[in-house]
Amino acid sequence: NINSFRSPIRGPLMPPELSASELTDPIAILRCNIPQLVEQAAASAGGANEERSSDRIAEQSAELEKLTKQRDELAKK
Repeated sequence: NINSFRSPIRGPLMPPELSASELTDPIAILRCNIPQLVEQAAASAGGANEERSSDRIAEQSAELEKLTKQRDELAKK
């Protein structure tokens, strides 16, 4: 269940260096989480909720970009 997985941002610390194949699951989870967060943000518009949702989407997007870049760099090696 995707909802029971703790995201790389909010979950336990991830090892600093993962192999390209080990990055596949966290990347897939982030790609799934971001649209869900956008839907949640749209459904719960209003003040602090919007800011918190926006922050979470930004964090997850940044983490996705970081992990994707890391995976791409490893694939070049």
